[in-house]
Amino acid sequence: MATSDMSTTLGFGLGLRPAHYEGVLNGTPAIDWFEAITENYLVPGGKPIDNLARVRERWPLVLHGVSLSIGSTAPLDFDYLRAVRDLARRFEPRWISDHLCWTGTDGLNLHDLLPLPYTDEAIRHVARRVSEVQDFLGQRILLENVSSYVNFATSQLTEWEFVTHVCGESDCLLLLDVNNVYVSSINHGFDPISYLDGVPIERVRQFHLAGHHDHGTHIIDTHDAPIVDPVWQLYEHALHRFGPVATLIERDDNIPPLADLLAELDQARRIAANTLDAAA
Repeated sequence: MATSDMSTTLGFGLGLRPAHYEGVLNGTPAIDWFEAITENYLVPGGKPIDNLARVRERWPLVLHGVSLSIGSTAPLDFDYLRAVRDLARRFEPRWISDHLCWTGTDGLNLHDLLPLPYTDEAIRHVARRVSEVQDFLGQRILLENVSSYVNFATSQLTEWEFVTHVCGESDCLLLLDVNNVYVSSINHGFDPISYLDGVPIERVRQFHLAGHHDHGTHIIDTHDAPIVDPVWQLYEHALHRFGPVATLIERDDNIPPLADLLAELDQARRIAANTLDAAA
């Protein structure tokens, strides 16, 4: 199976959003790379593809999907995968990622990232499907840990043990969403440091950072607010453990001016520089 460039030194990137096309393409923002939502560009042409091509001329790019539904019991959607493969051949992303979850079954897409039971049966099921996807795409993929709000009574493992086994059995890589670790740790009462320390260093190829909404009794992963101090602190621990991994800031709602996100990106750079210099 062919492999793509899995460099961990991409630096500091942003999720590519239409609201920022003009500022990105008509300026010289201090952004090292972009992550594009795969489904936004599975079209034969038009303005979205033109903008993506212009971005790709100047910056490295990765593709991040929300429709793979790798944990579903429904058959894999090879029409979708063929479109993803065609998009990747055209734009040559550094890697392709999606989520370790399921989004629907029997032709019904619930448009949510739904958790899985942490069992040996689920590990085998997901790992087999990941291997099929990787063989079809001709490269390893990254799977992202999702935030969750309920647990399965049948779960036999911690989430980080489950993630570790899925990655190991399928030989895929991990997009470690630091905010999602924090959100789920509050919702389910586990230690987020134990999560980070339980994930194999060699599997982690990308970090996500984002904001959320704290309801007091629980947290919802909304991507509509600035990153909070506890997530920054958890990011610092992730840097200590995993080193200079490609870091991306996501914002999907209440999207602010580009300058506001660049300021957050600068904060990530400062934390990474201070943390990695101290560890050297």
